[in-house]
Amino acid sequence: MKDNNQIIQSAKRTLQLEASSVLGLVEFIDEHFSNIVNHVHSMQGRLVISGIGKSAIIAQKIVATLNSTGTPAIYMHAADAIHGDLGLVLSDDVVLIISKSGNSPEIKVLSSLVKSRGNTLIGMVGNMTSDLASKSDYVMNTTVSEEACPNNLAPTSSTTAQMAMGDALAVCLMDLKGFGSEDFAKHHPGGALGKKLFVRISDVLSESSTTVSLDTKIKDVILAISSSRQGATTVINGSKIKGIVTDGDLRRMLESNTDINTVSAADIMTLNPKEIDHDELAAEGFRVMEKHNITQLVVTENNEYKGLVHLHEILKEGIY
Repeated sequence: MKDNNQIIQSAKRTLQLEASSVLGLVEFIDEHFSNIVNHVHSMQGRLVISGIGKSAIIAQKIVATLNSTGTPAIYMHAADAIHGDLGLVLSDDVVLIISKSGNSPEIKVLSSLVKSRGNTLIGMVGNMTSDLASKSDYVMNTTVSEEACPNNLAPTSSTTAQMAMGDALAVCLMDLKGFGSEDFAKHHPGGALGKKLFVRISDVLSESSTTVSLDTKIKDVILAISSSRQGATTVINGSKIKGIVTDGDLRRMLESNTDINTVSAADIMTLNPKEIDHDELAAEGFRVMEKHNITQLVVTENNEYKGLVHLHEILKEGIY
């Protein structure tokens, strides 16, 4: 069994080698890379990404990243491709094959078949003298000097480099497409990321919000707060929002030894409560609450009162 220091040094060495491999890719980002990005951006079909072994797993990750950021992509395992799955490649598709050596038997056969069908072939390869590199219309160079594996065998630095190059491709395509937060929300309607960009205040607005008038007595104010289950009630005068009474306002009133029989909502309310439009993103509501250290916001629509939204109603959506 190795001691802690040996384990720590091994882990640090792994990370340093992989970081160095990714940094080394910078010198391969040139006009050839730019031409690849432009070609993929202008394609009429999809980007079909293939590989074998560990490169196949990286291919799946890159496909997922591209699809979620606006570039249509599909995954095709290299071994399955030469046994029938090549039929999913359409005439307008561009094929990207990922391989460290570029000389695996399946990769050699697949690259030849892709070329014979007339599809554009992009090779992401770590060997610039390989069969794949020679057959490709475009080459993405992912050469690394050393694997992080102690035996320099297991794909570690090389697969990290492949993933990083795939991310570089995806981000450049996002820039070309002008892919913004609204587009991202359309592709990620579920989960915390999507909800931050999709769920609005109106979606989380509680129907149990209550209001009181300026002269509402304290007993009825307490009942209104209790029935809303939001820890507050809004004070309204006609159609005008005058303030808000929270649990905290009630506690401060009791601490002041005021005769509660004479107290009305107007006496203890917080003036000028923080407001938010019902069409704002729920994530913005969370940001405002966090900034001002509050748990409720008054919700309006065209300056008309719509209700209260509580911090818990936003958190319940899983946004944070």
